[in-house]
Amino acid sequence: MQLSLLDRARTRAGEPDAAALTGTVARAARAEQLGYDRFWVAEHHGVPGVAGSAPAVLLAAIAGRTTTVRLGSAGVMLPHHQPLVVAEQFATLSALAPGRVDLGLGRSPGFTAPVRRALRSTGEHDFAGDLAELRAFLTGSAEITAYPRPPAAVPMYVLATGQGLQVAAQLGLPVIVGGPLLGVAGDPEPGLAALAGYRRDHRPSEQAPEPRVAISLDVLVADSAADATDLLLPEAWAMAQARTTGAFPPLEPVADIRTRTLSPRQQQYVEQTTAAAIAGTPAQVASRLAELLERTGAAELVASSSTHDRAALAVSDAALADLLGRQRAAP
Repeated sequence: MQLSLLDRARTRAGEPDAAALTGTVARAARAEQLGYDRFWVAEHHGVPGVAGSAPAVLLAAIAGRTTTVRLGSAGVMLPHHQPLVVAEQFATLSALAPGRVDLGLGRSPGFTAPVRRALRSTGEHDFAGDLAELRAFLTGSAEITAYPRPPAAVPMYVLATGQGLQVAAQLGLPVIVGGPLLGVAGDPEPGLAALAGYRRDHRPSEQAPEPRVAISLDVLVADSAADATDLLLPEAWAMAQARTTGAFPPLEPVADIRTRTLSPRQQQYVEQTTAAAIAGTPAQVASRLAELLERTGAAELVASSSTHDRAALAVSDAALADLLGRQRAAP
């Protein structure tokens, strides 16, 4: 099984946004040293808690600090871009980091109505058609040739919900699934049925002769279950604020959050986010991951973890790598 990190360049209260980006680059360099197979970054627009708005630019910076770890977008949101432009960006990345670049693609239209207007999102989008067109540019089979021509193929992945799984199966593409589809905090049966449908309907392609599933969720490892819960709290609190105020804020220190009086709805959302994660001691995390991986048949774990304390996050990343038997690079 492959092991990856997904870093959304989360901002921290009291820090400039640039610190989130430099922190992401530094985390990617550490991930390479820890033996992670892949490092993913994401695309968000107009979100105060996320500095990661330009995956191709951020991946270029990471490529300059790494030499072996694979680099991917999870993902580029196709409703915001022309397929040719995406192909050119990732062909350029592949030319700079041959054989290391992966292109994950999603179809989120934008976080809020003002963001959608700023992105010129019409609400009408042919995701399957754009994926097919993009693949044609990357493989050199389109009406025009995208330059630079990459020295190695740029694999495509689909960030999949129920409908996205169907599209990925039709096009013979690997999928990255997370959240409710995994059933970590609820009924797993609908998600398992959707994954079974993807595997059943998958049409073999040159990139993916067989269906391939990666799973993405928060995974945090600490010395005690209580410490792991503290690591989860900043992200859970941000999610609670997003759902009750409409704004997804920077991460706050645990001590500051503990002084707050949460409304019943906010407490409910904190508990939901915590339940959807896998966090605890190494033994606890290993047990839950083994069950989830057996249930989903996943080929890759994408740990999308974040917390306010960067040092504690680095310790968790190292513990997860050790847990799954990664080989650390020589210093």
